[in-house]
Amino acid sequence: MGERRNAIFGLAVIVAFIASGLMASAQEAAPQQGSPEIDYPGFAAMTDDVMAYRESRLVSLADFNAMKADAHTIVLDTRSGTAYAMGHIDGAVHLNFSDFTDEKLAAVIPSKDTRILIYCNNNFVDDVEPIVLKRAPLALNIPTFINLYGYGYENIYELGEFVSTTDEDVNWVTSLQTP
Repeated sequence: MGERRNAIFGLAVIVAFIASGLMASAQEAAPQQGSPEIDYPGFAAMTDDVMAYRESRLVSLADFNAMKADAHTIVLDTRSGTAYAMGHIDGAVHLNFSDFTDEKLAAVIPSKDTRILIYCNNNFVDDVEPIVLKRAPLALNIPTFINLYGYGYENIYELGEFVSTTDEDVNWVTSLQTP
């Protein structure tokens, strides 16, 4: 009886070993879910890393304007091209957020050390075209800041006030002719 039990036990171990190898092979052969070029956990981790840093980079309109006067600073408007053409802060350069790539950012921002000032619709109380308010958690400032940081641009400051385009200190300009 003892030999039979040992034989059954030995057979069970062999079957378990073979089964575990087959399962591992099946897992290795299973197709990967989603694109390997989309890394949500990496984005979430970067978002967490950037949160406190971003909070320390919110500036008043007065400080925004003082920084803007420096030749080594750019104001980056990442709204749509249409919104930018309808109106933007004077001196802002445009690069649509959806067009961010290493190459396009490098073409607009001369150096990773360049000071970058950002703003979006949710900085303006007006809530009319071209600056209609977005849902607060979806304000473009946040993904713009995170993406710039992720592309290696860390000298970023964000307008931290809620102002009107009619405020003379905003220096709002319109590019399109209105009827």
